[in-house]
Amino acid sequence: MRFQISTTVPGNYLDVMGQFDRRLFEYLAPPSSVAEIVAFTGSQTGDRVHLRFRRPWTAEWVSEITEHGQDGNSAWFVDEGTVLPFGLRFWRHRHVVERVDEDVSRIVDDIAFKFRFSLITVLAFPLVYLAFLPRRRLYKTYFTKGSV
Repeated sequence: MRFQISTTVPGNYLDVMGQFDRRLFEYLAPPSSVAEIVAFTGSQTGDRVHLRFRRPWTAEWVSEITEHGQDGNSAWFVDEGTVLPFGLRFWRHRHVVERVDEDVSRIVDDIAFKFRFSLITVLAFPLVYLAFLPRRRLYKTYFTKGSV
């Protein structure tokens, strides 16, 4: 299953990508009562992100940054799950920041996932999508000039 969520934000695409750091990750992460950030080493190839979920049950989620790069109109990095919770069998999240114009960018969350059983993947789709939909508002707030 795959979907994309796009959000237009103020800022040059390279400046916006440069802010994909621990501070932004903490801002986007679930509340600390739900998940703890065990490790966040960055968003370049070889870096790791490790979450420990506390609710609804205890679970580990570890992703490795498997790719990062930029060209004249976009910058990106990809995290792929290496330890996944909740019966997930595959997770790939491509974070892309595209140049719209000199001072406007588009953030694209391109997410692909798969559960052990196809039916569960289909049934989980709305929940996974809805879990990422608030990022549109969060990105807009975070990247509004003067709020960072």
